[in-house]
Amino acid sequence: MLEPAYQADVVVVGAGVAGLAAAHRLTSQGVTTTVLEAAHGVGGRMATEKVDGFRLDRIGRLLSAAYPGPHLAPGLDGPVLLPYAPGVLLHSEGRRHRAGVPAGTRGARSARGALHAVRALASAPRAVPAPRRTVPAPLAPGGTVAVARPRTGAPLGTAVDQARLGAALTRLAHTPVERLLARPELPAAEALAARGLPPRTIDGFLRPLLAALLCDPDLTTSSRCADLALRAFAGGRPVLPAGGAEAVPEMLARSLPPGTVHTGVRVTSVATNSVTTAEHGVIRCRAVLVATDARAAAELLPGLRVPDFHPVTVVHHTTDDPPATGASLLLDADRGGPVAHTAVVSRVDPSRAPAGRALVSSTVLGPVPSDVDAAVRIHLSRLYGTSTARWETLAVHHAAEAVPAMRPPHDPHRPVRLLAGLYVCGDHRDTSTVQGALHSAERASAAILADLGAGRPMHTAEPLPAASAA
Repeated sequence: MLEPAYQADVVVVGAGVAGLAAAHRLTSQGVTTTVLEAAHGVGGRMATEKVDGFRLDRIGRLLSAAYPGPHLAPGLDGPVLLPYAPGVLLHSEGRRHRAGVPAGTRGARSARGALHAVRALASAPRAVPAPRRTVPAPLAPGGTVAVARPRTGAPLGTAVDQARLGAALTRLAHTPVERLLARPELPAAEALAARGLPPRTIDGFLRPLLAALLCDPDLTTSSRCADLALRAFAGGRPVLPAGGAEAVPEMLARSLPPGTVHTGVRVTSVATNSVTTAEHGVIRCRAVLVATDARAAAELLPGLRVPDFHPVTVVHHTTDDPPATGASLLLDADRGGPVAHTAVVSRVDPSRAPAGRALVSSTVLGPVPSDVDAAVRIHLSRLYGTSTARWETLAVHHAAEAVPAMRPPHDPHRPVRLLAGLYVCGDHRDTSTVQGALHSAERASAAILADLGAGRPMHTAEPLPAASAA
C-alpha cells in the first residue's frame, strides 16, 4: 500500500505554552510539526495587553524563579525572569511584616526555620483536633470561615514558630517530587488544620500564601498540589517575565523553525491522522496533539472531562506617587477585602510602565464584587496605608475559567495518549500551573516520539492549503 501524503508529521492544536513546548521538543527530534492557533497571537491565557505604554497581564499567576526548567522548555533561553523582593510582605492587624525570606538573604536566619510547617503539611495526616477559637476550621468548597486570632505578636507567631517554619521550607525545597505525590491526600485547608501547626503560622502565612499560589481562596485544592506549590516557593522567589507574561510563549514561538506556527486558524475537528479547519479544510498528518484549554479540548475530544475552575480577576492601577513597598509581593493575612495579592509591578519590571508612572497590579480570587474597582481601591488603601482616590484604573480583566481546580483526589499525571495518533496536553492534565502545563507537554511529546518510532523517516512540512473564500 502506498503511504498517504502527509502535510506534517504532527499537528499541534493550540499555541499556549504547552503546545509550543511540545512543538519545540518534536521539532528538535526532526519531527515536522505544524502548530495551529485560533487566536491571532500565541500564548493563550499568558496574554499581555498594551495600553498607553503600560503592559497589563490578563491573569495574575505567580511564577517561581525555578520556573520553567531547561529540560521542560529548552527554547526558553531568552525572557528574563525578574524577582520580587525576597519573601513576601504580609499585612496583618494594620501592619506589614516580611516573611518567607529564603536562606542566604537578609533575614534568612529567622526564615530558615520557616519550613517546618510546610513539612508538617506534607507529612501523613493525623486526626483533626477539636476546633479551637484560634484554629481555622476546615473549609468546604465555596465555604467561609471566621478566624479569631490573638492581637499581639507578628503574624507568624513566636520566633521559635518562625524558625520552625523556615527550616521546614528549606527541607521541602529539597524533597523529591515523587515523595510529595506519594503522601496521603486531603483538601489543603483540612491538611493545614490536621497538622497541629501553630494557628498564627497557618492563618498568618501559609493560608494567604497558598491561596495566592493556587488561585484558590478556600484551599479546596489537593494537599499534594499545595505541597508542590510550597516546594516551588521554597526553591526560589516569585518572579515576573520581563515585558509581560506574553514574553514566555513568544520566546517559545520564536525558537521554532520558521513557518511552524499559524495563528487565526480554527480547528473544528480532529482525528488520528488529520485535523479539519474552518479556514484551510483538512490537513493530513501522522499524529494530532490537542494542547488547548480544558473546555476547548473537550469540544474536540468528546468524553474528555472538563474540571471546575477558579475565577481570577486582575485590576491594574497607575499612580505617580507609588506606595513605599518596593518590589515586594503583598498578601493580606487578615482577608479584609477582595484582594489576595498585590504589588507595584513596575518596581519589579520597569518596562511595564512609562517613565514617571507606577503600575500597581492586584489579583482578586473567587466571585467578583459588584463594584470591583471601588472594593479593590478601599482594600488597597488599607494594605498600602495610603489614599488610592487619585489612582487611575487602567483595566479590569476577569477570567471565569482561569485556573482548573485540583480538588482531591487529583491525578497530576492524567493520560496524555488517548489513542495511537491522538494526544492531549495542558495544565488540566497535570497540575494547573505553568509548570504543570510544561510537564504535560513533555509527557505528550515523549509519547508521540515513541509511537512514531525512532529512526523512521519523517516528512517535509508542506504549506497549509489555501484559505477558503468563506
